[in-house]
Amino acid sequence: MIILGSLAEFQQRYPAGKKWQRCREAINNIEKLRPGVFHSIGDSLVYRLASGAEPQRETFEGHRRYFDVHYYLEGREEIEFAAKSALHNCAPYCDETDRELFTGRGEKITAQKGNVIIFENREASRFRPEKDVKKVILKVTIEESYFVNK
Repeated sequence: MIILGSLAEFQQRYPAGKKWQRCREAINNIEKLRPGVFHSIGDSLVYRLASGAEPQRETFEGHRRYFDVHYYLEGREEIEFAAKSALHNCAPYCDETDRELFTGRGEKITAQKGNVIIFENREASRFRPEKDVKKVILKVTIEESYFVNK
């Protein structure tokens, strides 16, 4: 997990590369987003605005083909994360959803307004949001700019 304190830090750390440019494009589109509606940029990034506490999972969730970037606009939430290898797999990987579920315990941090969190694919995470959390969730393909199976 990569924890950045601000959008400016994110932009400074990742100034180039198609996937990072698309992340910035999505974040710059925040004013036009309605909560829960998915949008896409090309075939390599989907994103949505999450507003309010979403249902909490008891399991950790991991991905293989996409990694997540969360940009916090308001509020805060606790994130628990761990290396997949340190957790117990409780649901096999599903290629259709790009999801696998795990049980166990991990390290906890609190994300808050302004933070940009990048979730690496070797890890799994679960969230304990507060009711006032508002964030943009970006799902970015691990391939450079396209899906190799197309």
